[in-house]
Amino acid sequence: MYEIRLFEQEVDRLFKANMIWGTCHLSIGEEATAVGAIAAIKEDDMITSTHRGHGHCIAKGGKLPLMFAELLGRETGYCKGRGGSMHIADIESGNLGANGIVGGGIPIATGAALASKLKRDNKVTLCFFGDGANNQGVFHESLNIASLWKLPVVYICENNVYGMSLHVSKSTAVANIADRAAAYSMPGIVVDGNDVEEVYNAVKEAVERARRGEGPSLIEAKTYRWLGHSKSDANLYRTKEEIESWKLKCPIKRYKEKLIMENIATIEEIESIEKEVVKDIEEALKFAMESPEPSIDDIESDVYA
Repeated sequence: MYEIRLFEQEVDRLFKANMIWGTCHLSIGEEATAVGAIAAIKEDDMITSTHRGHGHCIAKGGKLPLMFAELLGRETGYCKGRGGSMHIADIESGNLGANGIVGGGIPIATGAALASKLKRDNKVTLCFFGDGANNQGVFHESLNIASLWKLPVVYICENNVYGMSLHVSKSTAVANIADRAAAYSMPGIVVDGNDVEEVYNAVKEAVERARRGEGPSLIEAKTYRWLGHSKSDANLYRTKEEIESWKLKCPIKRYKEKLIMENIATIEEIESIEKEVVKDIEEALKFAMESPEPSIDDIESDVYA
C-alpha cells in the first residue's frame, strides 16, 4: 500500500512538472482495495483494471521501473511508452490491462473467465471497476451471462463516492451497488474498502466460491479518492471538510496502527519497509529517466487507435 501511495505521489509531481503527457487518474486513499483483493488470488490468476489502475498493476506484481517508463513515454515501458497511464498491461503477470473506457474491463474479465472455464485451467479473474461503471449496460449484461454460465469471476466495485463530479446517490437508484447482485442470482457483499483485511477476507471467500465452479460474486468496496477525478479536476463539487474526514480513514495509517497495536510489527520494522520503498521509487524513476524515447521510425508500431 505504501508503494502505491509513493508511486502515485511521484506521478503527481511528474505530471505537474509537465513530464507526463495525456492525463492521470490517481487512487491515493484507495490503496487497501487493490492490495486486499489481489492478495486473495494466486499468482497465475488474472485481473482487469480501470483508468485508475496504478494500484492494481503494482499489487499484481507490476515492476515500478517499467511503470514509470511507460508514464514518461519511454521505450522500456510496459507498452513501449505508447499506452501511458490508462493503458498499462502486463499479460505475463496476469494483468490484462487498464482501460480508458468506463466499464471497459467488465466484458474483458467476463471473457477471460469464460476462457478459463472452457480451458479448465482453474484460474479466477478479478474485475475492478468504479461506481460510475455500474450504470453501464455492459455491467448488467456481463453479470447476467456470468451468473448463467457460472463463470469464475469476481466483480469488485471500487465505490469512491464520485463518478467524475457526480455523487453516487445522484446516479444510482440503490443504496448499495452490491444490492444489484440479487438480480443476477449471485452474492453481493459490501466491505469497508479502506480496511485491507476486510477486503481480503471477502474477496478470498468469493474467489474460493468461483474456483469451486459456483459462479461469480459482486463485492462493493466503499472507499474514497483524496484527489480529483483526473489531473484537470479542480474539485469544486466537494468540500474540504468531506475530504479531510476521509483522510482520517487513511487505509495505510489505519493498518500501520493495527499492526503495531496487535504486536505484529514494530515501529522500527514499519519504518524500515517505508525506507526500502523510498529507495525502490528512486531507483525506478532513475531507470525510467535514463531510458530512451521511442524512435520516430517506428513510433506507430503496435498502435491501433
